[in-house]
Amino acid sequence: MCRHVAYLGPEVPLGRVLTEPEHSLFRQSWAPRGQRYGTVNADGFGVGWYAPDDPVPARYRRAGPIWADLSLTDLARVVRSGAVLGAVRDATLSGADAEAAAAPFTAGRWLFSHNGAIGGWPDSVAALVSALPPVELLSMEARTDSAFVWALVLHRLRCGDEPEQALGETVRQLAAAAPASRLNLLLTDGATVTATAWGDSLWYRTEPGLATVVASEPYDDDPLWREAPDRTVLTATRAGVLLAPLGEPAPSPTADSAPKEPCT
Repeated sequence: MCRHVAYLGPEVPLGRVLTEPEHSLFRQSWAPRGQRYGTVNADGFGVGWYAPDDPVPARYRRAGPIWADLSLTDLARVVRSGAVLGAVRDATLSGADAEAAAAPFTAGRWLFSHNGAIGGWPDSVAALVSALPPVELLSMEARTDSAFVWALVLHRLRCGDEPEQALGETVRQLAAAAPASRLNLLLTDGATVTATAWGDSLWYRTEPGLATVVASEPYDDDPLWREAPDRTVLTATRAGVLLAPLGEPAPSPTADSAPKEPCT
C-alpha cells in the first residue's frame, strides 16, 4: 500500500528525488521493486517541499496517477528544495475522497505520509475516536485510514509530544486496536525526518553532513542504502540517522481516560 520518500540535504530540483533516479517514486507508481502489498500505486500522489526562510511547506497533490500528470515534469525540473516529502497512493478504499486523500497531509510546519493500512478499518479503531477532540475529528482532510492516523499523530504533536514519541505511541495504540495493520509513517518539519517501520519495508541512505533519504524502498542501487528493522522508529537529520525499537503495542485508551480537549 503506497510508496513514499523524504529527502534532507542541499537544495536540489524536486525531480532529483521524485523522477530522475532509475527506480524513483515515479517508477514505483507502476513498478515497485519492494512492495509487499498491492502492485500499482495509481490512486493519487503528492509532494510537499520547503522554501528557504519559510517554515510552512508548499504542497502539490492530484487524485490520479503520477505518470498521468503533465505538469509535474516542469514543476520537478525548476522547483528546488533542501527538504522534500513525496508519496504515491494505492488506496485502501478505491476512490475515497480523491485528491484530499493523497499524501502528504499537512498542518503548520509538518508534512506527513502513511504507507500501509489499518486492518479492519474503520470498525477496528472506533474506540480510538475518543482520543480526538471533536473539532480535530471534524477537521480531518479525508475520511480515510491514513487521514485518521494523521489526526492522531497531529493531536499528540499539538499536545507537546516529540515527533518520535507522537509517531511511536500512535503506532503502538493502532497496532493494539487493529493488529493486522501496517503502519509505516513518515513525518518532517523540513529539518528532521521521523519515520516508523511496522509491517512493511523502510530504507534509509545517509551521507553524514550532506544528505539523508528515507524511503519505502531504495530509488537506486547505491550500496549506502540500509533497511531499518521492523518495529523501529527512525529519526534523521542531514547529519545522520538514529534507530530505536518501538516495543509492543500499547493498550488502547478508554472513553473515560482519553483526552478530549484540543491542545495548542
